Amino acid sequence: MPFPPNVLWPRVSVVVCTYNGARTIRDCLEGLERLAYPDYEVIVVDDGSTDATAAIAREYHCRLIRTENRGLASARNTGLKEATGEIIAYIDDDAYPDPHWLTYFAATFLSTSHAAVGGPNIAPPGDGPIAECVARAPGGPVHVLLSDCEAEHIPGCNMAFRKARLEAIGGFDPQFRTAGDDVDVCWRLQERGWTLGFSAAAVAWHHRRNSVRTYWKQQIGYGRAEAMLERRWPKKYNGSRQARWAGRIYGNGLTHALRWRPARVYYGIWGVAPYQSLYEPAPSVLGSLPQMPEWYLVIAIVMGLATLSLAWSPLKLLLPLLVGVVLLPLAQASLSAARASFNEVPLGSSARLKRQLLTAALHLLQPLARLRGRLGNGLAPWRRRGAPRLAPPWPRTFTLWSERWQDPDQRLRHIEADLKAAGAAVRCGGDYDRWDLEVCGGPLGSARLLMAAEDHGAGTQFLRFRWWPRGSRGGVLLAALFAALAGGAATAGAWIAGTILAAVTLALALCVVIECAAAAALIARTIRQLGTGGT
Repeated sequence: MPFPPNVLWPRVSVVVCTYNGARTIRDCLEGLERLAYPDYEVIVVDDGSTDATAAIAREYHCRLIRTENRGLASARNTGLKEATGEIIAYIDDDAYPDPHWLTYFAATFLSTSHAAVGGPNIAPPGDGPIAECVARAPGGPVHVLLSDCEAEHIPGCNMAFRKARLEAIGGFDPQFRTAGDDVDVCWRLQERGWTLGFSAAAVAWHHRRNSVRTYWKQQIGYGRAEAMLERRWPKKYNGSRQARWAGRIYGNGLTHALRWRPARVYYGIWGVAPYQSLYEPAPSVLGSLPQMPEWYLVIAIVMGLATLSLAWSPLKLLLPLLVGVVLLPLAQASLSAARASFNEVPLGSSARLKRQLLTAALHLLQPLARLRGRLGNGLAPWRRRGAPRLAPPWPRTFTLWSERWQDPDQRLRHIEADLKAAGAAVRCGGDYDRWDLEVCGGPLGSARLLMAAEDHGAGTQFLRFRWWPRGSRGGVLLAALFAALAGGAATAGAWIAGTILAAVTLALALCVVIECAAAAALIARTIRQLGTGGT
């Protein structure tokens, strides 16, 4: 759209961070030279490349900075330090911008108070069949939107910041060498109370990986980044170690959850019905679980139990369950691949079928690669978080006399904040719950806290806290199921199968107890610190 001719456009510094990007950086720099923006500079940070990246960059009108190989976040900080503009925009070396890319970024900054703004990144045509399939596979750079103009996350391949705001949080965290730095910086900006914007017209064309091998390595790296983010931001992850997003994720390649009823379109009188997402139900638990990388662990466990049918024939009843847990991700991958659009390939052609088959395979491969990266860096469902110590997993009571009056709701919010600062995943009780806070120790166990306050005048309060363990229904049912199977195997004289099932039962029961004890330890430590905090 046209802009007024008298706009005072801010100076923008465009930073391109590259490492061995000779294959694609020429497209990026040529696109930057075609930008229709009056005041900008281009800074190329070569992070220790060993190919012809630096030689290619010298052919264009840009400032080249060569450093040792210290990782992506460090390279972005180098560009931040050298930038002279009040706005700093980042684009990857395998992407190139639309000519009006900076114009829409700058216009958004001029009309809002956002600390950062992102835009869509679209795979360009003509990159080859594998790149086309990767562009329609999960794990790509996607954005998370709270509304059509405010974001919860913007991907690093197409983002811009107010330089002062980015400097205020110390720039990017250098521990993120290949991925995850964009998520971390978004969360740190939002922690300061600043917001992120989204401009649908600030388009960057982003080349996808052009081989299955490089896609596999990329997704392993994303899994490692998830593990690093979970250690730094435990409050952003739930008890199953999955990131919690308040907004909606947008982008190509998202795996379609299985629906047990068809989707509806609400038109309204004269077509004025509000956004469909207001009425669209959340995906079912069964439909969402197969999208988790840990679903492959479920398949491995069920497969192992089904193998025990060689020692005890009743376990053959698990074969239908094995078929079910395997078919769910297969069905989701097939559905997602069938809905992927390959407009340039004729319908019904063998080339289109090959692309759909490869896309379905990538939908199955991506969670496995993420799982490898997550487990390799300690992000496992059975890992305890928060307090390294354990507390007795039975109900406990703690009383406290306070000489300083505080509203009970505010006191609970303070306790919740302390628990989150200690690395706990905390859930607040509802109006009809008989508990106030629940601390998740893991997928199998948690602990709940209840507080009562008595006012005694002159600003004094008598506080009573009670917390107790709570094994998850799934964990208790699993332990009971394996105990029944172990008993059945022992009764039938299948001692090998019975011993293995008994060991699994004990392991599950121990996990439930340990996770409950870990959650109770976090609560106990936080409450006792409250008692020694001068209250």
